[in-house]
Amino acid sequence: MKQILIEVDEATLERLEHVAPARSRRRSAFIRAAIQKAIADELERSTEAAYRKVPDSAADAWFDPATWEAGPVRKPGKRKRR
Repeated sequence: MKQILIEVDEATLERLEHVAPARSRRRSAFIRAAIQKAIADELERSTEAAYRKVPDSAADAWFDPATWEAGPVRKPGKRKRR
């Protein structure tokens, strides 16, 4: 893993101390998770923007949605003997 050095303001540091104290290993894991979430959120926003720019149409569908319709519901229980 690579190390990075970041600077945060006092208020942010104080709030970070409450959720991930420096004495525990939780701080690094917390910051890594926050960075990964921010990256995933940005990817989601860019994907959404792309779909808004060029939305899918019914003609783009390559499957029949009717095949995904729920079939009859079978109740779990005892099987009938023949």
